[in-house]
Amino acid sequence: MKTLIIIPAYNEQECIEQTIKKLKKYVPEIDYVIINDCSKDNTLEICMQNKFNVVDLPINLGIGGAVQTGYRYAEQNNYDIAIQMDADGQHNPEYIKYLIEEIQNGNDLVIASRFLRKEGFQSTFLRRIGINLYSKIIELFTNVKITDTTSGYRAVNRKVIKIFAKKYPIDYPEPETNAMLAKKNFKIKEIPVKMEERSGGISSITPSNSIYYAIKVGLAVLMACLS
Repeated sequence: MKTLIIIPAYNEQECIEQTIKKLKKYVPEIDYVIINDCSKDNTLEICMQNKFNVVDLPINLGIGGAVQTGYRYAEQNNYDIAIQMDADGQHNPEYIKYLIEEIQNGNDLVIASRFLRKEGFQSTFLRRIGINLYSKIIELFTNVKITDTTSGYRAVNRKVIKIFAKKYPIDYPEPETNAMLAKKNFKIKEIPVKMEERSGGISSITPSNSIYYAIKVGLAVLMACLS
């Protein structure tokens, strides 16, 4: 099945070269596209120097807009599977073959979860509170248990590619889209993975704004479950 790896990138000059080299080492046969979300550092220059496949956005769209651009790219180029993967080195490409395998087994969405076996980097305490909150909301309203609701490492089939290409949340969209697909009875599967801490750059979620985003995303998840 024709597969595309979508890599949103904003100010990832410290990580992007190593991330792509590691990706090519494990899955050289799979296509990828970097969505440079108007980075202010040398991310684009590094991509151009290394002749990486990159779409350079003229304005900053945020994580949701960048990822949706990747899904539109996947739809326009007739990909059967799209895989989201972070640019910061947290996601090990060794697991890509397992994500693809579960899509081929008939699942619509396959999520790489760091919590099934509780190995590797488990995120911060404050983020885990939010992750557990979103998980409980989704399970309460859909009877679907998702342990790693914020995982940005996941795969979808062609049917979901078309949906995400047309409509995708702006801020921290994974929990909301998980809830939406669960509510509509799409087949969702989690696989256990070991994630690493980011190898460089700075997360957009800081201790000072984490509570704000936890509430904001929680309400978005609730609305997705009720719609």
